[in-house]
Amino acid sequence: MPSNEPPATLALTNTLMTKLKPAKVFKGSVEPGPLPSSSSFNASRGPTQGPRHITGVSFDDRGEFVLSAADDETFRLYSCKSGKHSKTLYSKKYGIDLPRFTHKNSTILHASTKEDDTIRYHSLHDNKYLQYFKGHKDRVISLEVSPVDDGFISGSVDRTVRLWDLRSPHCRGLLTLPQTPIVAYDSSGLVIAVAVNHYSRILLYDLANFDKAPFLVITLDDPTLKLISFPPRPIYMTSLSFSSNGKYLLVGCSGDAHYVLDSFEGHLLAKLEGFIGLERRVMGPPVDLQPSKGCSGEEVSWTPDSKYVVGGSLDGKVCVWDVQNLPARPEDMDPTRSPLRLNPIAALDGHPGPSRCVKFNPRFAMLCSAGAELAFWLPDQSGETDEIAKELLKKSGGG
Repeated sequence: MPSNEPPATLALTNTLMTKLKPAKVFKGSVEPGPLPSSSSFNASRGPTQGPRHITGVSFDDRGEFVLSAADDETFRLYSCKSGKHSKTLYSKKYGIDLPRFTHKNSTILHASTKEDDTIRYHSLHDNKYLQYFKGHKDRVISLEVSPVDDGFISGSVDRTVRLWDLRSPHCRGLLTLPQTPIVAYDSSGLVIAVAVNHYSRILLYDLANFDKAPFLVITLDDPTLKLISFPPRPIYMTSLSFSSNGKYLLVGCSGDAHYVLDSFEGHLLAKLEGFIGLERRVMGPPVDLQPSKGCSGEEVSWTPDSKYVVGGSLDGKVCVWDVQNLPARPEDMDPTRSPLRLNPIAALDGHPGPSRCVKFNPRFAMLCSAGAELAFWLPDQSGETDEIAKELLKKSGGG
């Protein structure tokens, strides 16, 4: 008999986040073998020597499925509820990168890694392509679906941002930038952010007036980098993500720090440290003088409640940062003042090899990490019986 009761909700707390453990590891997530020639080197990604990895993951809107794309030119579907692998599909002709669910859990978008630079709209149900979105002249390295409708945006090595709609194969908007752009939507779907490396700028556009000048230009300047070397090593931005409450903008970078900005004024609020950046694919070789993307791009993300940031590390750890107490920054705050430097409240073990992709489920208390393998993480609540009993005693006045 089906229950009419609403599903139980679980608040994310520091205790719960530090008790996340791998509940299921899928060891056959990537077919062994040499990297495809299309992935051996790319100006936007840097050298990619080493074993094949999963390069991207995506949850559907309901959090019931997760999709992975890998260097072996496969994309695999997993059920979050049953914890089982559902199906494996192949894109040997075009390659696959940046898998993104649309608002239906049976259709996805993905970028191509060879043949051409078309974005492809694919049906997981029929295993066939529904549409091709042509226009980019070089590899697409950033792809995001609107949170509110059938629109999506893409950024390419050809230094353009293109706006699209699933219902039409024709590009409906074009921005030309001085360098390779990284893109993101805010939670309302009304604002797009475009990060431009080399200039360390983040441009915020009103989607309804994207052909006009950006309404906010943010310069990402970290004064603490001068303490490490002078001149400071440039920041290389690889991902952008707005918090669900709209207040913050998370800037993922290939180096050993990510940044949290105030999304309204652009102030730098916090620097997230305590991990090894994914600028290199393997531990050992030193980083170059000029930063590069490496295999960074999908390793850092928000929890759905905007309270925590989860991220990967080259040594395989999964880090959790508590961002509930970020400072409020008045407009007259000195921009040369150092940001709040946050270390993880937990650096969780359990991931074999670099944790290249780390995403929190949008609906359930579950995290997915991926690299050479894919893992589902759940909070380990086995030792909490005594704690719950104590809490109940306190509430009843017996403690």
